[in-house]
Amino acid sequence: MPAVAGRGHGRGRRTINEINMVPFIDVMLVLLIIFMVTAPLITPSLIDLPSVGKAGRQPDQIIKITVNKDGKLQLTTDDKTAPVSLKELAVAVKHAQGAKDSAAAANSAVVIYGDKNVKYENVVNVMDTLQRAGIQRVGLSVQLVN
Repeated sequence: MPAVAGRGHGRGRRTINEINMVPFIDVMLVLLIIFMVTAPLITPSLIDLPSVGKAGRQPDQIIKITVNKDGKLQLTTDDKTAPVSLKELAVAVKHAQGAKDSAAAANSAVVIYGDKNVKYENVVNVMDTLQRAGIQRVGLSVQLVN
């Protein structure tokens, strides 16, 4: 019930419209004490982010897969470009890596280039196909193909 200030015999009674700040200040002081006590106990964690220089070796061979805006794929190796379908992609990449020599296949990188108007689904399908085929080093290019 709000506090009532009155004068005399009940005439001129009015309510006092004030906000009681004491509970608010009490809660804020308790929260401040909790934060002051717990802050020194939190240990800062270090995140080891990869840097550019941490790569072991540069790839011996870079195989480029270009996804055109109409969804057609092109495979480029050693300045030779050939169209390839999604079903034939894994076999063509393994052949380009030199599947007979496992060391050369392990140190060759596959880079996917996409047109700026290509559907994201097409790029994901290419990545999924390469992953299911067991191809290790697959990356996406940040440069757009026009």
